[in-house]
Amino acid sequence: MKQKGWKDLAPGSVILEGGNAVNFKTGSWRAFRPVWIEENCIQCLFCWIYCPDMAVKVKDSKRNEFDYDFCKGCGICALECPGKKGKKAIEMIEEGK
Repeated sequence: MKQKGWKDLAPGSVILEGGNAVNFKTGSWRAFRPVWIEENCIQCLFCWIYCPDMAVKVKDSKRNEFDYDFCKGCGICALECPGKKGKKAIEMIEEGK
């Protein structure tokens, strides 16, 4: 039996237009959320570089608060954060606490 290709699918089954996460607020997916501890931040911007959802905001070349509308709570930012003197600047806490 020959498998169908994308051209054989009914309209609506294929997205013909590209997009990105800016169009979709996915923050409600998370079970844990990152919390920024500003006094431990060394402004390395690793959290901004590694965030797959652009949920880390930067203003005037300095790290700013999270945009929780787009943060899925993956924890990559907290994992990559070197922090100051061994104290992380990002901590993951359970959503709702």
